[in-house]
Amino acid sequence: MTSFSLLVEEVVSMTVTGHDTGASRGTSAGTGADAGAVRALRGLEDGRPAVRLRAALAVGTTPDPRFVDKLVERSAVEPDFFVRDMLTWALTRHPVSVTLPRLLGEVHSERASARSQALHTLSKIGDRRAWPAITRALLTDADDEVARSAWRAAVVLVPEEEEFALGALLATQLGRGGPETRLSLSRALIALGDAMASALAAAANDPDPRVRAHALATDRLLRDPDAGFTFALEEAKRVVALGAGSGEGGGSGGSSGEAGEASGSGESGEAGEAGESGGFEGARAVRRSGGEGP
Repeated sequence: MTSFSLLVEEVVSMTVTGHDTGASRGTSAGTGADAGAVRALRGLEDGRPAVRLRAALAVGTTPDPRFVDKLVERSAVEPDFFVRDMLTWALTRHPVSVTLPRLLGEVHSERASARSQALHTLSKIGDRRAWPAITRALLTDADDEVARSAWRAAVVLVPEEEEFALGALLATQLGRGGPETRLSLSRALIALGDAMASALAAAANDPDPRVRAHALATDRLLRDPDAGFTFALEEAKRVVALGAGSGEGGGSGGSSGEAGEASGSGESGEAGEAGESGGFEGARAVRRSGGEGP
């Protein structure tokens, strides 16, 4: 019998016996709540994303520590972005004392999607006790989605005294992946502020033109978030191609039309970051507040 089946059986048993609401009261409200919980748990396994979305919402609306394992398990395999996001929200509604140990175990999963989603949820919970779990292996994970989640979690959870070391490590990943991966890394570096300045300056002189261009684009966005990542990266590539990689990377001009067109692009897969400048400001706000709570 699966852990899901056992959990449903436990909830059904409590519904029948009234153990969870107090048999002496025998309230019908308690029985109805448990029946709803059973439906929600089963709904998480439904083949229709809309049903799974409503189920995750229901579990988060009436949190119960018994449901944490199931939420984490479903997060690891859920294919729909919006459902995953709702599962994360549902987990943030539960006590950190219950969710944190379960998520910390999940970041070591052999399944890339499980590692990625656990890291994403840790970044939303924002409890800095999770920081030791953000290892170099995760920050340099070969899977881009895992690495992106690790970068976002790291800049939220890092202690102040380790920010410079984190900036240096993140700078070693400049130039990797496609546009979405590069944008995620730029956002993470920008969120660190001055802590990444020396590492970014060194990367602007890297022998690899991809690293130089990414470093220059990040510097441009640091100074002008409204420029748009696509525009900043293409401009940086032109600067590098002209042999000026160590110069004023973001300083060369471009038409305001180009900048305006590029600035609207967002990072797909992150519903809360539809616009680039908004993503930068959000990351900075999280760093200032010391983490993002439920």
